[in-house]
Amino acid sequence: MKILTATIISLLSFSAFAAPEGTLSVHILNQQTGLPSAGVVVELDKQDSASWQHLATSKTDADGRIKSLFPTSGEMEPGVYKVTFRVGDYFKANDMKTFFPSVPVIFNVTKTNEKLHIPLLLSQYGYSTYRGS
Repeated sequence: MKILTATIISLLSFSAFAAPEGTLSVHILNQQTGLPSAGVVVELDKQDSASWQHLATSKTDADGRIKSLFPTSGEMEPGVYKVTFRVGDYFKANDMKTFFPSVPVIFNVTKTNEKLHIPLLLSQYGYSTYRGS
C-alpha cells in the first residue's frame, strides 16, 4: 500500500509541475491559396538574459497546426518567448518565391502554463499574426 500511495503522490506531483498538453499551439494558413500550410518547421525559444534558449522544434500537420509546441516535460514559466516559423522551405517546396524565409514572433507569457495560440496568416510577401484562443 505504501508503494502505491508513493507512486500516486509522485505522479500527481509531476503533473502539477508540467505544462498541460496544448499549452502553446500554432496554426498557419496560406492566404493566397486559402489552404493550411503543412510541413512547416516551427521552433520555440525562451529569452534567457541576452540570449535565447531553444525549447522545441516541430512541423505543422496536414491541417497546418501544431497542437502542442511547448514540451509537456516542464512548465511554461512567465517570460519572453519566440516562435519562429521557417516558411522559406515551405514556399520553395511549393515552387513559390518569398520575401520572408522565416517569421519570428516574440511574445510575453504572463502566467505559468497559460493557454496560448499563435496563428499565422501567410503569403509570399506578407504575413499577419495575433494572439488567438
